[in-house]
Order: sequence, then structure tokens, then C-alpha cells
Amino acid sequence: MRPAPPLDPGDRHRLFDGTHHDPHALLGAHPTAGGVVFRALRPFARSVTVLAGGLLAELPSEEDGLFAALLPLSEIPDYRLRVVYGDGDGDRHGAGGEADDGSATHDPYSFLPALGDLDLHLISEGRHEQLWKALGAHPMTHQGVAGTRFTVWAPNARGVRLVGEFNYWDGSTGFPMRSLGSSGVWELFMPGMGEGALYKFEITGPDGSRSLRADPMARRTQCPPDTASIVTASHHTWGDEEWMANRPKRRIHESPFSVYEVHLASWRPGLTYRQLAEQLPAYVKELGFTHVELMPVAEHPYSPSWGYQVTSYYAPTARLGTPDDFKYLVDALHRAGIGVLVDWVPAHFPKDDWALARFDGTPLYEHADPSRAEHPDWGTLEFDYGRREVRNFLVANAVYWCEEFHIDGLRVDAVASMLYLDYSREDGQWSPNAYGGRENLDAVAFLQEMNATVYRRCPGVVTIAEESTAWDGVTRATHHVGPGGFGGLGFGLKWNMGWMHDSLGYMAKEPIHRKYHHNEMTFSMVYAYSENYVLPISHDEVVHGKQALVSKMPGDWWQRRANHRAYLGFMWAHPGKQLLFMGQEFAQGAEWSQAHGPEWWLMDDTYHSAGDHRGVRALVRDLNRIYVDQPALWERDSDPSGFAWVEADAAADNVFAFLRHDAFGNPLLCVSNLSPVVRHDYRLGVPSHDAGWQEILNTDAARYAGSDVVNPDLLKPEPTPWHGRSSSILAVLPPLATIWLRPT
Repeated sequence: MRPAPPLDPGDRHRLFDGTHHDPHALLGAHPTAGGVVFRALRPFARSVTVLAGGLLAELPSEEDGLFAALLPLSEIPDYRLRVVYGDGDGDRHGAGGEADDGSATHDPYSFLPALGDLDLHLISEGRHEQLWKALGAHPMTHQGVAGTRFTVWAPNARGVRLVGEFNYWDGSTGFPMRSLGSSGVWELFMPGMGEGALYKFEITGPDGSRSLRADPMARRTQCPPDTASIVTASHHTWGDEEWMANRPKRRIHESPFSVYEVHLASWRPGLTYRQLAEQLPAYVKELGFTHVELMPVAEHPYSPSWGYQVTSYYAPTARLGTPDDFKYLVDALHRAGIGVLVDWVPAHFPKDDWALARFDGTPLYEHADPSRAEHPDWGTLEFDYGRREVRNFLVANAVYWCEEFHIDGLRVDAVASMLYLDYSREDGQWSPNAYGGRENLDAVAFLQEMNATVYRRCPGVVTIAEESTAWDGVTRATHHVGPGGFGGLGFGLKWNMGWMHDSLGYMAKEPIHRKYHHNEMTFSMVYAYSENYVLPISHDEVVHGKQALVSKMPGDWWQRRANHRAYLGFMWAHPGKQLLFMGQEFAQGAEWSQAHGPEWWLMDDTYHSAGDHRGVRALVRDLNRIYVDQPALWERDSDPSGFAWVEADAAADNVFAFLRHDAFGNPLLCVSNLSPVVRHDYRLGVPSHDAGWQEILNTDAARYAGSDVVNPDLLKPEPTPWHGRSSSILAVLPPLATIWLRPT
């Protein structure tokens, strides 16, 4: 054994400083004149010994924790390192599975890169559609050795070191990562490290500053407020084969689509993913909803953000369990016949200094222009959609939830804030695009790419835009250019914020004043077929002083509930899909509280008005049941021929009546009387039918805790022309109620 050749002073400095781009060229075993040089960087170690077959050679210690020697070998052997820690004052465990008992481990710097050239090429091109399989922490067997591959994109970093519990979160203890060329990816394979290991990346920025960063691609995290990433692998065995086989066959626009929106952490506070799987599917199935929509499940540090300020886009929140636990919940919903949508938030991210903000010491995920990076409303940062790697990060993330977690749809949050450069900005606070317009062309291209990729890779999945402006073509195909010169954004559905705002504004009025606002209930049909719509009564409408749905309604308690029921009957019959936030299905009177969730006690037998709340829930159950059974209510949601007004101008009566038609022209009549008086013998023009019209739903029925003003008998058509039709019927319209009738 001879002393190892000295390192170049510059290389040595960068190695100890954690800024060497290729530590593998210095550490490990390398042939040289006179034999093989071995180097190991193990600060705090007492000794480092090379073991290879019958060879046992203790490496002399150089200063600062570098151990090195030149051994007289003709080639690099299959070797291990035995690293001993401990100084007499107490043992200090080492890194990567090393312990002071002297057990031998593989040398991390003896391995070739564990990431292939194709992966690197796709990452550089911004076209790696399964990016989560290339970046992050992956338990694997590499060169015949079990361990974990760590990779991270940090193109402007001067150096990256792996830290974790295994080295006391101290980057100086070794384990610098190597740069894989112009890709900007840094890589290190850690033999012997497996699932459950906590880790972060210590990143040295261009200015020499250091920060500890959670892995942007982490698929599991610590539970907030702790912020480390966790090495994980999935062991879930899916049981939803039938659901997944049938998913591509579903035509969303021509199928029932009734959504129950849920905040998982507060639906039943304290339940884990697996406990929710025992209760939520049964509850949703009993109510008849076809889908649940989960408010964001990706990890977020601040619970009161409800998940809309995401720090770990690839990790389900650890508050409720592991990623496999979340898969178990999705699996249970699918096996109950319920689709799963999740809220997805690519519009912005928080500024936490351990997460994405200035990740490699420079604006990386956010736009380099501060006026483009700062989100003016939420104190967050906007993504740089013009950077191909950032687009790839987000597009792959959308695919990830659909492929890895079998998610059936993504509701994309705050799309309007992405589309406009002047969103919430005053003059002088924004710059126009290359054509002088206010449109964010990079965001448009990103949304088009995301939608096109998801629909290509995941047939049967639907994307839904929360978009509150009149942007043309939100649900138009990306290759169809509209009047504004843009291709469609490619979403499957769009939240109808205009309908929500107008209809709630109307319902909040006292009935005596509603006649002056009649058009607020009819205006939606002017644009109902301009996009493919969802009618949303979401969490946003029952918080921050807006009041719960039933509490928005005027009148005494009976009238408020009656208005609530009538409105739901109108909503379920209106063209478009529907979404209802939890708690509104049984008319809770208080706003939603993230801390307490729905007021389930309102339906307890001990509560004096429990029957009122159970009645509303029974109505929602019947609305969904009849809705699914009546193709007229969903089969032609996107076809104007599926709708016809019967009475749109009865402002003085507060009455609305319209027909829905299925693909064969079979009609269903919906009539809403939004005044508190019974209207006897109210004449309605109907299509010619020999048979009578049967009432199949009445929101005033006694079983819904109404006054039970119903039409128990068939309503026979009379040859009296009315409402432009040759036949008509005389119906009793109950007060503050909606009825549905169909020909027998």
C-alpha cells in the first residue's frame, strides 16, 4: 500500500465544498499507474477499510475526513468498505447503512449512473411523460446491488449533496451527487438504502449559498409541519380491474355525471385514508352520486389552505396516511362504482424556502421576471410555463395521478389566473405578450399540452377547468382554432361560474322581488352550449361569509329549506353536469369549517329538526337515482336539441318550465315554482302524447319534509294549444318547489 496521488487542489476544494460536478471521478476506485487508487470521504469516521476477497486494507486518513491509498492491484476488484465510527465519547452512526459495528457496505462511488441516456434526453427535451420514474428517489437493484437511486433536476446548482437521518442532515459528511451533463440532473445511487429513509438535497446555488430542499419529485413526505422526503415504493394490489377496463368506454358528455365534493380531512375529522375507505364509498353510493371530487390531496404545509398551496406535487398528503393508503381509498371507491376526481393546482406554489421557490438558488420553477412570478392574490409564485422542463414537471404530474392512482379526472384550479398576464394586476404591473395582447401564451400552450397528453395516455379520464371568464374554447379540442385565433384549451368540462353566480343571486332574493331578476335564471341558456359545463355549488360558495346554501335562502326555516330543495331540483334538471359540496346534501345551516367538517349531528334523532335535514338528504338521493334513470337529463347535455323552453317569461309567477330530451327524443318536463304560493291548474304546453304525464319527482313531497302538495294522478293532455304547442296539461305547482314529469 502506498499513499494515493494527491488530488488537484481545485478538485479537492470543490469536493469538500460540496460543489464538484463529478465526485465519482475523485472518490471510489480508479486504475492508475502502479495499481488502483481508493478514496472515501467519511468525515467523523475512525477508520475506513477496503475489503475485496482476501484483501483487507485500511486506508490511511488524510485531513478533513478523506481516506485514500494506492493498492497494488491490476484491476478494480469487487469491493466493500468497512467504515467504523465512534470516538470514545459515544458512537456516531454513519451514512448509507454504515454503523460503528464495522459491517461492510458497498461504496456509492463504485457505481455507474443509474439513469439511462433516453431518460436524460427526454428530460432535456421536456417530453418525459413518466418523469416520476426518472427523477426522485427509487428503490431498485443496480449492478446487482439493492439500494436507492436519487436524482434531482437543479441545472443552475454549483453542487448537490444528499442528506438525511443517515448523516445527521449534514452535507459535509459526504455523499455529493454527480451532474449528468447538460440535462441539469444530479444523481447518486446509495447501496443498502431502502424504503422509509428520510432525505433532502443540500443545494449550493450559483452565489455559494446553501439550502436544504425537499425533493420536488418525492412520492411520499413527512407529515407537516415536518418537511423531509421519504423513500417509498408501492405495494398496493389493485382490485378495480373492471372499473379500469370500462373507463375508456365511458362517454362523459353523454353519461350521468353527478359529483359530491369532499374535503377528505374534514369529511369525518380524524379518519385516515383506510378508515375513509370503509365509510365514504358506502355513503356516496347510498346517495347515488356517480363521482366524488376530492379537494387537493397533494402535500401542502398549511392546512387552512385546504390543499391549494402545494409543495409536493407527487405525494398524497401524509396527514391521512401513506400513498398506498390513498390508493386503497381510490380502489374502494372504484369497487363501489364511484369515479374519483381530484383538484389539481398548477397555477401557483408557495414560497417556502425548503420547497420549490428558487430551488437551485435561482428562479427555476417560477418565472425569472418578478412581475410574472409573483401571484398578486395569494402571496405565492406562478410557474414558468415557457420553460420546457417546468411544463414537463406539471404535465407528467397530471399523468401521474391518473396512471399511478387511477384518478378518473382532474379539476384544474384557478385557470383564469393562468390565462391572463394582467390577472389581478394594475396598469404598469404587467407586460403584454409578443403580439401586444394580455393572453399568457405560455400558459395556453401548457394547458393544451397537458390536456392532449392526459387524454392520449389515459382514455376515459376527464379534465375540468375552473375558469371564470369568457375565454373562448376552454372545452374545444386543441386542434380546433376559434375566432380569437387560439386552438381550444382541450378541457373536457368547465365549471359554469356564471350560472352559479346568477342563480344563487336570484335565489337569495325574497320571492316578491324575484320577478325583477327573472333573467338571472334564464340567461344561462343563452350560452349553455358554448362549452361543456358543470354546474358547481362548491366549497367556495359556502365559506368566508357567503353562508351555507340553505342559509342563503330567504324566509323562515321552512321556506329556506323549501327554496333549497327547489333549487336542487332545478339544478339537477338544468343542462350540464352537477356538483354539490359536502354538508349541502342535508342542508346544514352553518358555513363549512375545515376544523369541524359537516354537521352530522343535525340528523341525529335527538335533534328536534333532524327530520328536516334527513328529508333534504332523501331528496338528493332521489334526485341522483331518478337522474341516472332518465337519459333525457344527461344524454344530450352538449346538444342544443336536448333542451326546449316551455315557459321562460313567467316572471310575475316566478315559474320556469322546460323540456329535456334524450337521444330518441323522449321528453322530461321540469317545472319550478319559486314563489311561496300554490298555483292550481297551471297550464303548460307539452309535446303531443296520447298517454298522460306522471309526476316522478316533487321537492315538496312529505318524504322530503315538504308540505306534500303533489300531483298524484296522471295529468292528461288536452287539445288546448299553449306555449306554442298543440297540447297542454293542467298541473298543481307546489310552493317553492320543483317537479319533474314524464309521459307514461
